[in-house]
Amino acid sequence: MTPVTRQALPVASGAVEVAVHASDPLTGLGAADLLRQETRVAVLDEDDLASAEVIVVVEESITDGILALLRRARENSRRDPAPRCVFVTDDFRPDLLMTALECGLAAVLPRRDTGGDELARTVLAVSRGAGCLPPRLQGILLSRLDGISRTVLEPNGLTLSGLSARERDVLRLLAEGHRTEEVATLLVYSESTVKNVLYGLMKRHGLATRAHAVAFAVRSGVI
Repeated sequence: MTPVTRQALPVASGAVEVAVHASDPLTGLGAADLLRQETRVAVLDEDDLASAEVIVVVEESITDGILALLRRARENSRRDPAPRCVFVTDDFRPDLLMTALECGLAAVLPRRDTGGDELARTVLAVSRGAGCLPPRLQGILLSRLDGISRTVLEPNGLTLSGLSARERDVLRLLAEGHRTEEVATLLVYSESTVKNVLYGLMKRHGLATRAHAVAFAVRSGVI
């Protein structure tokens, strides 16, 4: 990705604020110049990572040092949620995937083949909550999540959804139309246990009614 001098287009109101990080200054200028051709993107100074909605990292390879930089940027961020990151690189080590996700990784693009239009589209998508990982990294992520679910969460009665197995069972029976006492009988719980399970769930997720709790579980794909 090399710099191409062009006249920047006027930035639209409400544009996504993006900071570009690159060890090579020319590479960073080139990526920033490409992004400025998209009116829905506002490019910040590189040292203003704390203000960015999206951080674009353009490097030959992603290192522990770069991830440490991104971790600090998120800790110091004035944004809520903290900035998400787009990596433009041809060398991403799979063993860094989980750490990179903790540092805000949302997309990985190949450095050699990524043009300005694709980069801008990815930045805009990431700002809206989307992710874009190569199939190889998606497979690794799914495998890791499955391993965490089987070895860490399930033995402690938890699930990847954030609900416990007990909460999921109670909500499933409520969704089927069973009353509280019927749920208790079917699950061999006391009625007070069922009520306590529901109370804890509703309080934790800010849910007002049991119907709201069931709707939350349906939207989350839990039941």
